[in-house]
Amino acid sequence: MLAAVVLVATAFAGAYRINLTPSEPLGLWRIVPLDRPAAVNDLVFICPPETAEMREARARGYLRSGSCPGGVAPLIKTVIAVAGQHVEIGASVSVDGQVISSSSLASRDGKGRPLAPFPSGVVPSGYVFLHSSFPGSYDSRYFGPLPAAGILGLAQEVLTYAP
Repeated sequence: MLAAVVLVATAFAGAYRINLTPSEPLGLWRIVPLDRPAAVNDLVFICPPETAEMREARARGYLRSGSCPGGVAPLIKTVIAVAGQHVEIGASVSVDGQVISSSSLASRDGKGRPLAPFPSGVVPSGYVFLHSSFPGSYDSRYFGPLPAAGILGLAQEVLTYAP
């Protein structure tokens, strides 16, 4: 038991995270510093801001406990749009007219509660639009773009398992 506690403490101190959500493969991930602006197709760890949408997501159980503001864990998502790109949200998501695969929207969550899509629009300066191909993912389809300043770094698989 003590060895497990030491391993977890060392992992967090060394910029490692354990992913326990199906948005990406389960297991150990490393946060790699990002020394440039985020780009489309970057897989990132990001702290969500403390907003009403994120407080609601936490209350619904979509966000796990962690070290980000508001006491939530960093999200692991793919950047699909950056500042200036137009995101259209309908039955699925399109960026600058290109349909994003595996981006259909759900009208209800797994417990039958209604989900509202984020309105379409242009990603503002300093923000990124995030996505996960996992069908039940809570991502920018529902909460909109997030501040790029919340990006902790790129997500790099270390020891993972895709069920």
